[in-house]
Amino acid sequence: MEAELVRRRILGVYGDAKVFIEGEGCSLEVRIISDGFTNMPVLNRQKSIMKLFETELASGALHALSIKARTPAEANASVSGLVQLDM
Repeated sequence: MEAELVRRRILGVYGDAKVFIEGEGCSLEVRIISDGFTNMPVLNRQKSIMKLFETELASGALHALSIKARTPAEANASVSGLVQLDM
């Protein structure tokens, strides 16, 4: 499945999202940052994205879809938690 099609489908529901896609063909990893995930349990975030691709997953056109769905605050917190090591 083309990455751009995946991106457009996600943006159709989460218009403010920043979408990052890795992989190709039928195996993709998608990272999504959106205010739309605020107050939404992690499992519901996953389900909302998987639902967008249920036809492709059922047919095998998309074999594996790994999803990381975060709010902007969660994404910023994980980045600020990184430590830079000077060598």
